[in-house]
Amino acid sequence: MNRATKATLSTLTLLSLAALTACGGDSGSDADSAEKPAATASAEKQATAEEQLRQMVITKADVSGMDVSDADVSNSDNSEFVFAKSQQEVTVEKPVCAPLAYAMNQLPLGEPQADLTRSVSKGLNDPFTYVMLAAYESGQAESALTDLSKAVDACAGGFTAKANGNTSAYESVTAEKPVAEAGEESLAFRSTLTFQGVTHTVHTQAVRSGDTLAVYFSVDGMAIANARPSDAKLSPTVVKAQNAKLG
Repeated sequence: MNRATKATLSTLTLLSLAALTACGGDSGSDADSAEKPAATASAEKQATAEEQLRQMVITKADVSGMDVSDADVSNSDNSEFVFAKSQQEVTVEKPVCAPLAYAMNQLPLGEPQADLTRSVSKGLNDPFTYVMLAAYESGQAESALTDLSKAVDACAGGFTAKANGNTSAYESVTAEKPVAEAGEESLAFRSTLTFQGVTHTVHTQAVRSGDTLAVYFSVDGMAIANARPSDAKLSPTVVKAQNAKLG
C-alpha cells in the first residue's frame, strides 16, 4: 500500500474476512476500606450498563438473511488482525481527529460505562456493517458525539492514526446525510483511503439516543483484499433495525 501499512488491511479487511467473532489485596487501611464500596458500586453500574446494551443490540432475528457476529476487538482472539484494542494504543498526529480513528476501528468514543460491537453481513463477499453500542454517564454521550462532529469538520483533509507499529492513513473525511436519522442526534461521514494503489471509501454514522451511542461503520474487506475499488455503503437494513432498538 502506498500510504497506509498493514494496519489498514488489518482493520478494514482482515476484521471483515475473519468476522471477529483487577484485583487487589487488602492493606487493612481505612483508605482502602473506604474505596471498596465505591469500586463495588462502579462494577455493578458497569454490569448493569452491559446488560442493557445486550438487550438493545441487534441480533440475527432483527435482520433476516444476515449473519450477526460478536466483533469486540478488546476480547478478540484474532489479535494480529486488530489495529488497536483500546484508545490508549492509538496515536493521531492531529489529536482532534482521534474520535474518527476510534469510530473506524471499532473503539468506543469518549469514556463509556460499557460498550459492545457486532459485525453484520450477508456473507464474506459482501460489505460488512459494524455496530458499536456504548452506554455513558449522564451528558457524556452528548459530549462524545460533539467531539466526533468537531473531528469531521477539522479533519476534512485527512489524518493518520498509528497503533502497535502500524499506520492507517485516511486521505479525506466528508460529512454526509445519515442513512436513517434517529434519537436526539445523528451525524454521518465518509472517508477515503488508498491500498495498493486502489481507492476505497468507507462510511460511518453515529446516533445518540439519551445516554447511549450507536456507531455504524461499513467496509468492503474482499474488495480491499482483491485490490478492487470499493464504496462500502452502510446497510440501511442494519442501521434502521438497530435504530429501532435504541428506545
